[in-house]
Amino acid sequence: MKIGTVELNSKVALAPMAGVSDLAYRTVCRELGCGYTVTEMISAKALCYQDKKTCRIMELGPEEHPVAIQLFGSDVVCMEEAAAKIMELECPDILDINMGCPVPKVANSGDGSALMKDPDKAARIVEAVKRGCGIPVTVKTRKGWDKGHVNAVEVTKILESAGADAITLHGRTKTQMYAGKADWDIIRAVKDALTIPVIANGDIFEPEDAAHILRYTGADMAMIGRGAFGDPWIFPRAIAAIEGREIPPHPPLAQRCQVARHQFDLARQQKGEKIACLEARKHYAWYLRGVSHSSYWKQQISQITTMEDIDRITEGICRELT
Repeated sequence: MKIGTVELNSKVALAPMAGVSDLAYRTVCRELGCGYTVTEMISAKALCYQDKKTCRIMELGPEEHPVAIQLFGSDVVCMEEAAAKIMELECPDILDINMGCPVPKVANSGDGSALMKDPDKAARIVEAVKRGCGIPVTVKTRKGWDKGHVNAVEVTKILESAGADAITLHGRTKTQMYAGKADWDIIRAVKDALTIPVIANGDIFEPEDAAHILRYTGADMAMIGRGAFGDPWIFPRAIAAIEGREIPPHPPLAQRCQVARHQFDLARQQKGEKIACLEARKHYAWYLRGVSHSSYWKQQISQITTMEDIDRITEGICRELT
């Protein structure tokens, strides 16, 4: 499919997730076949103030294309300035606007999913970001604010008219957060209402789910979020399911641990050892989900402070659990 002028040759994408879809993990997912990635969300205000941490978060890999940088904010002028600043600092193919984050500190400030309550302002933000960046602009949003205000069809039609080049829809309301079941019917309704591409998001935890959501909704692409925690192999396996091929099994545990070790080394190169090791604590535990007799090693993982710790743990897991 095409998003504006950008050709995407994959049916699966990695969702933007704070603390998860950093450059290191995006690189690992790319290496395993994910064809489209989106950065963690970037604060427009922080970017306008040239916050160094924000600039690091939006750093892209040299071969990471097509890729989107996700921007959040609700000040129209600031969003336009931030979009222009992104283009000065990086070379994304697409800018994605976050209109779906349900976290209170974001939504209560009028950002993220709060913009669903003000469709006219949301439209002005799309127009402003397009002026600022000059590349295709997409929007990631939700079903609605709550079960009494399900307005995804109405809002996304307005965003399309404002110039959005594609919509990613998560099938839950803001108040649901990540509880309950994602509503794939609303994704299908949005797909039927729009002429631009629609990317389906929500409850894709197994390769078969990716194939199912595309069949059920008619969406153009499946975006995988929590289902990718510690499992970058969900992408090649989902592609196989979508293409009707036999789904390959997960690789042996030792190989999975080596990929995890590779991810943490990439993170070290970008962020430094201290931050990379602190973040490795949750990521490595995700890699061991469902692994029998791994409780001791998960406890060890929770205390990682150095790359030497990671090497020692990896060697121990490979020695005792494989």
